Amino acid sequence: MPSCTCGAEQLLDRVPLNTSETELAFRPRTLGGAPGRTGGPQGRHVRSYNHLQGDIRRRKLFSFQKFFLRIDKNGTVSGTKSKDDPLSVLEITSVDVGVVAIKGLNSNYYLAIGRKGDLYGAREFGIDCTLKERIEENGYNTYASAEWRNKKRQMFVGLNVHGKPLKGKKTRRKNTATHFLPIMV
Repeated sequence: MPSCTCGAEQLLDRVPLNTSETELAFRPRTLGGAPGRTGGPQGRHVRSYNHLQGDIRRRKLFSFQKFFLRIDKNGTVSGTKSKDDPLSVLEITSVDVGVVAIKGLNSNYYLAIGRKGDLYGAREFGIDCTLKERIEENGYNTYASAEWRNKKRQMFVGLNVHGKPLKGKKTRRKNTATHFLPIMV
C-alpha cells in the first residue's frame, strides 16, 4: 500500500467503536456544552414517534350531545341520530404527533375548520384539515384546528343540541358540545 501524507492512513488504522465517535469526528458541533454519553451535546432526549404517523383508524365520532358526526356528499358537516348512517363512518389518519386528519369514508371529504371558524368538508387535504386531537379528563376526545386560532384561543369541532355545527369562535375545550367518543366501526 503506497504511503499517503494526508492522514487518511491513520484514520483507516483506527476503527471507531461506535457511530457517535464517527459523528463526533466528522460533524462540527453546533451547540455548546460538554458532550453527553452519545458524544453529542447534552440536552433533552429527542423522541421518535414515526410509528404514529400515517396510522389510519375507522371510527364514528359520537358527540356528548348524542349525535354522530357526518360529512355528506356535498361537504356539509352535521350530526345524525341514526347509528346506521354510512356518511358518519370516518377515517382518522395520524398526520403528526397529536395531529390528525378526519375524512368521511363515503363522502371523500375532509373535516376542516376555516380561518373564521366554520366547519366544512374539504375535497382536498389542506391546512384547514389538520386537527389537534386531545383526550379529555372525562374520556372524550376534542378536535381543535392545528392552524387557526381566534384571539389566541383554539377553535374546536363541535355540534349543538340540534346537531348543527358550532362556529369555532364560540367553542371552548370544557364545553361538552366539543366532546366526541370515537366508536370503532
